[in-house]
Amino acid sequence: MRSNDKDKDNVCYTQPKNLEQRVAIANDFTKRFKYNLPFGIDDMNNAANDAFAAWPERLYIVDENGKISYKGGNGPFKYDPKEVRAWLVQRFGEVKTETAPPAAAPAGVTEKKS
Repeated sequence: MRSNDKDKDNVCYTQPKNLEQRVAIANDFTKRFKYNLPFGIDDMNNAANDAFAAWPERLYIVDENGKISYKGGNGPFKYDPKEVRAWLVQRFGEVKTETAPPAAAPAGVTEKKS
């Protein structure tokens, strides 16, 4: 299915002609890149693409019931990932991440103490 020799990650595919080919492309992509988040595959009439108008870029949050809970503005000027994060924090709380310990200085390098 490779269609572009300059594509170093081999993610360019021939345009699918039917839903079976579209699903095969999605399955190939998710397996090769270990993309384990759920996502939808539009049918061949591209109804979801037309309805969401996510071009040039736009962020959506779809809730647990499949309803759009957040619809961001068209990019690039109204594209605001911080607004999405704020919405998610308000709904679910802050994300707790583990912080890595500071990296050790290379041998022979000492830190200046003040």
